[in-house]
Order: sequence, then C-alpha cells, then structure tokens
Amino acid sequence: MTPLDRPAQGEAGQTAPGFSLPIQIVEAGGVTAWLVEDHAVPVVSLAWSWRGGAALDPAGQEGAAAMAAALLTEGAGPLPATEFADALRNEAISLAFSADRDGFDGGFRALTGALPEAVRLGGLAMTAPRLDAEAVERVRARAIAAARRVLETPRGQAGRAFWAAAYPTHPAGRPSGGTAESLAALPPEAIREALARQLRAEGLLVAAAGAITPEGLRDLLPRLLEGLPAGAPPPTPPLPHFRQFGQQVLPVAAPQSAVVFGQEGLAAADPDWEAAQVMLRILAGGGFASRLMQAVRERRGLAYGIGAGLDLMFRRGVIVGSVATENARVAETLAVTREEWARMAESGPTETELADAVAFLTGSLPLAFTDSRRVANALLTLRQNDRPADWLAGRPARLAALTQARIAAVAARLLAPADLSVMVAGQPVGL
Repeated sequence: MTPLDRPAQGEAGQTAPGFSLPIQIVEAGGVTAWLVEDHAVPVVSLAWSWRGGAALDPAGQEGAAAMAAALLTEGAGPLPATEFADALRNEAISLAFSADRDGFDGGFRALTGALPEAVRLGGLAMTAPRLDAEAVERVRARAIAAARRVLETPRGQAGRAFWAAAYPTHPAGRPSGGTAESLAALPPEAIREALARQLRAEGLLVAAAGAITPEGLRDLLPRLLEGLPAGAPPPTPPLPHFRQFGQQVLPVAAPQSAVVFGQEGLAAADPDWEAAQVMLRILAGGGFASRLMQAVRERRGLAYGIGAGLDLMFRRGVIVGSVATENARVAETLAVTREEWARMAESGPTETELADAVAFLTGSLPLAFTDSRRVANALLTLRQNDRPADWLAGRPARLAALTQARIAAVAARLLAPADLSVMVAGQPVGL
C-alpha cells in the first residue's frame, strides 16, 4: 500500500475523494518534522531548510550562501573531499545542500541500513565543514563559469535584468548564485560567516518520507542536528511590492529576442491563491491548451512557445512569463500577450476552460508524490509556505468548489495590461 492509498492520520485527517496523504507530526529536541511513513521500499528521504539563503548575503558578497552550500559536501571533519565522496558512494547515500533566493536547504536519501552513516555524514558536513583551499577554489571556478554562462544568452540577460529592475533595493533583485565579479572577490572568511549565520539549531523546517517510523525519526533528528550552534538565522528582509518598470530593451546582438514579462502577484497565504493558479493555468500555463499558446503560436506562429505562472519566493508569488521570437516579431508578440492579459481580466475563463484546468490540477496532484524524495521535498515546500498539515487533503475539494465567477473576479483583481513590466534582450524591431 502506498502513501496515496492510506487514509490520512493525525493532523492530516481531512481527506477529499481520490487523494490522501498520511502526514504524521513528530517532535524531537525542539524540532518539528512532518513524516509520511511508507515501508514499500527500504529507503528514507529527509529534507530540511532554514529561511535565509542568498537573502542574507551582504552587498558585494553575492553568492556566499550558494558557495557555502556547495562546499558542505566537499569534505568534513577528518574526511577530505575525495574520502567524503567515497563514504557517501560506498553506502549509496545521496546528500546535498543548496541555497536559493530565500532559503538554505539540506537533504539526504539512503537505504534504511545506511541511515546511521547518512546521519553521521550529514551532521559532520554541517558542524565540521573543512573548506579546504583546493575545494574552495574548485567550487569558485565552477560557480564563476555558471554565472558567466547565464549571460551568454539573451534569455539569461533578460532574466537577470528583469529581476534587478523589479527589485532594485532588495536581495530578490540579485542573482542568488552571485555574479562572476562577486564570486571572484569572495574571501574564504565570507563563506565561513555565511555558514555561521545560516546553520543554526533553531528555525529549522524538517520533512521525511519512506521506511521510517515516528520513533525512528524522533531518535534520528537529535543525532543529525547535534552540534549546531544555538539560535536561529537572522530574519530575511520582507519582499517589497513589485516595481513596475514599463518596457525596457537590453541591446544584445542576436537574431532572436528573449522576453521576460511579469507583474505583482499575491501572497501564498492569500485566500485567492488556488483560484489564481487555476486562472494562470488557463491563461498561460497549460501548454498548448493555454490562451497565450493558442494566440501566439497556434493562430499566428509568432513563437515556438510562451508561458507564465507564479514564481514563489519569500512566501509571495510573482507572476512571471517568458517568450523568445524573431526580432521582427517581438512587437506583435507583446501586443497579442497584452490582448490576452486584458481579455482574461475583463471576462475570465469559460466554464469549459475552468473544468479542464481543475481536472488537470486535481488529477496531476498525486504525481508529485511518487517516491520518497519527492514526498519529502513537497512536504518541505508546504512547510516553507506555512501550510497546515491538512492542506493537501483539502485541495481537491477546494479546487472543485471554484466557480467561473470566482476565477473572473481573481483575474480582474490581479491582471491589468498596464501593470505588465517587460524586459527584452535582443534587437527587437519597432520597440
């Protein structure tokens, strides 16, 4: 029996037809974890997170958190990088850390027999990272190459310029992985400071899935987190409102232009969150079925693809979309996009569009929970967005209750062509 077949338990006790997930709440040493227990295969996945990430990087040290996360598996305690990697490989343990715009994450997946070693190595990485000079320079070189590679395409340049214009005074406007310049100048002390402010005993969100009991998880967590310094990471700065910047062109010599467009969205806690998801799927996120794809590609052949959705950060969703097309077709593509934006705001979806979108979102929900790693990561995302434990169980019923009038009202509330900010990288004609 898989987790999706069992009735929900404990605080996840509310279910809707066709979907259930038995989330159990586990308390251990001051840390609360969500657990989906499933012994179908002898594998356990654990995911944990702190708020912070790149948002805590000081100005001029962009990329410190991302580099620090990458270095945690490059040797720890008495084990240099190669020996640490061998220890993981010998037990088939997958251990990784990452830092994004607003969080710092860790996690592992291991066979049940390798859990003690996974806990040992994960704890060692967090409490005794080596940061050997050779590893620092190797990771730095890789990060610099990645930062430069982003700017080799119009799409990468448009994306970077879009966020910088939308949030010019907030960390959300900076590349979370840093720039080539900031990474090159980053001293090793800055990496140690990034770890010191981020890896703390408090402020942790934890999720687990797989072949482990609540008692086993309760025993595991203190051993994994032992040695972390007391306290929580510093708070992240609140996300300001999206700054409308109109339409801007970034000259790039290329036969095609890349376009990134977007506007203010809504908070994850907003009661219209799911209605907005449905509306945006109909407008721009439903593949070939979306209005934008039909208008831009199917009827006019202006671009190969176009789409938009909610980009979630700092517990807020920003509406962001993108398209790439020939320089001569950019102006028409943007005009059609604004027309569809306005049409949805004025009249909302049809009943058929609403029924299809709800059917897709309801039917595809179980696909996010097909293995222990995906379950743990999905649970962690729910916790990062302050969802209650019964949120998933109630989602199908909430989606089914949405009406055409409700979606139309949300579209009228959120969408306005005049609010759409556009960043174009290329040599567009007529802009």
